[in-house]
Amino acid sequence: MVDPRRAVPRTDHVLADPRLREAADRLGPALVKQAVVAAQQRCRDGDVAPEEVADVAVTALPASATTLRRVVNATGVVVHTNLGRAPLSSAAVDALRTAAGATDVELDLATARRGRRGRGTLEALAAAVPDAEAVHVVNNGAAALALVTRVLCRDGGAVVIARGELVEIGDGFRIPELMESVGARLREVGTTNRVRLEDYAEAVDNDTAFVLKVHPSNFAVRGFTSSVPVASLATLGAPLVADIGSGLLAPHLRLPDEPDAASTLRAGADLVTASGDKLLGGPQSGLLLGRAALVERLRRDPFARALRVDKLTLAALEATLAGPLPPVPAALARSADDLRARAAAIVAMLPDALGASVVDSEGAVGGGGAPEVGLPSAAVALPERLAEPLRALDLPVVGRLERGRLLLDLLAVDPGEDDAVADAVRRVAATEEPG
Repeated sequence: MVDPRRAVPRTDHVLADPRLREAADRLGPALVKQAVVAAQQRCRDGDVAPEEVADVAVTALPASATTLRRVVNATGVVVHTNLGRAPLSSAAVDALRTAAGATDVELDLATARRGRRGRGTLEALAAAVPDAEAVHVVNNGAAALALVTRVLCRDGGAVVIARGELVEIGDGFRIPELMESVGARLREVGTTNRVRLEDYAEAVDNDTAFVLKVHPSNFAVRGFTSSVPVASLATLGAPLVADIGSGLLAPHLRLPDEPDAASTLRAGADLVTASGDKLLGGPQSGLLLGRAALVERLRRDPFARALRVDKLTLAALEATLAGPLPPVPAALARSADDLRARAAAIVAMLPDALGASVVDSEGAVGGGGAPEVGLPSAAVALPERLAEPLRALDLPVVGRLERGRLLLDLLAVDPGEDDAVADAVRRVAATEEPG
């Protein structure tokens, strides 16, 4: 009996295939060899003929060297944390390509001397929020608050904060624990549901490092409640830091209750911290905006070095601020009528046997922002059984299940992806067993 292993082509012979050599240059030799070894094993198992090993390996190659996969966000959640929060604009993607090579990130080309790191990004952020005397960028929103806390509490001062604002920001991370981990002593005031200006006033003394106002962006407390606005807290005489969370830089008509950086600074905050990858629609980053002396103190602190953003973030953030409308604000601006028309066009491209229909829907901001704001939307309703195979495609389409149906909500779907959504549904439907 002939040992089947003798019929399996040698690894070096398979790797000599021109398609696999090209793939090794593009993806790296490790990934290509992994695909070849898997194809050889299928040959040993009798599933693949020896002459088919190279073809099978080529078919199994990933599209890129990263395990991350692009997906279509048809969940109706605009800033979906599990899907990477804000999708970047085309301008930001182009900026990433530019920044991927050698750049003048810290070089003044006119003098050939060291330049201010990220100067273009900082100028764009300052232009977007003229009420800020100075700005700085770190690697995420939590890092911005950590930097403020570490620097301002270095001499042992306390942070005055309302009990109702001691929030959890996701994945088990809590603001009080974050702040205490970098040296803060918290002085809690008020109760879970109510706090008054006099509560703050009684707690503020010469030992106060700063007063912290936190926007509880991922939940809402209703009923017998009260809080103190920034304008009132600014009268206390202590430095006032406002963590607005979502990265909204200016007021938004659809989100009237969501605090923004410009209004918060005008109301009297000395410093505003926020995320750049939520409502701003940029890359993951933490924004600090406010008094020049305070921002400079934070920027020059040794701890700021540990939170420094790389050239890719700087490039993408600058393009987000200075370029065309990013996908997140574009999604927030879409009308329900336009979304219904798009949904109807997709349904018209699908087989009648699927029973697809257009339904009104309600989307959400997501990303811990505006938890009670429903965004009028429209969706393509499909049989629930299609959800899993749609997620298994080369370009996964992720919808949401509701009342026994799969809804492909178009709120966060770029119009340029509508044909891809229709094609994905047709492909999945074509693979179903008749009857």
